[in-house]
Amino acid sequence: MSSTHLSLHYHIVFSTRNRISWIKEDWRNRLHAYLGGIVRGLRGIPEEIGGTADHIHLLLGLNASHCLADLMRNLKADSSKWIHSEIGSTMFGWQDGYGAFTVRATDVESVRTYIQNQEKHHRKNGFQEEYRAMLVQYGIEFNERYLW
Repeated sequence: MSSTHLSLHYHIVFSTRNRISWIKEDWRNRLHAYLGGIVRGLRGIPEEIGGTADHIHLLLGLNASHCLADLMRNLKADSSKWIHSEIGSTMFGWQDGYGAFTVRATDVESVRTYIQNQEKHHRKNGFQEEYRAMLVQYGIEFNERYLW
């Protein structure tokens, strides 16, 4: 085959350190836009970014040369620096880990809608319940003792 064809979509989720509600509504959209800029700068496609005061969801299109761990390291480090300098929240930090789930092209729109409805969704369920459910849905084994 003379060319490469890819459909690599990822639903990535991570929280603030200790799930503290650091991300205030008055600057949340600016953070989402900044995260999208970081992804574009790393040659990815930010398809949807959303979340609440204590966590972020990203729907990303990546290419075959991306190393997810490197992208996440840069994304978290650069956005933390931005929050410290632009927002003035010097105590802010992200959790160490993250969840990354592959998304079929046919499911991109449903994941996009899910991310857009985070505020509504979290009126009933907290981040920890949501994250556990995602791990179960994707068949990822975990030990509750090491989850948080």
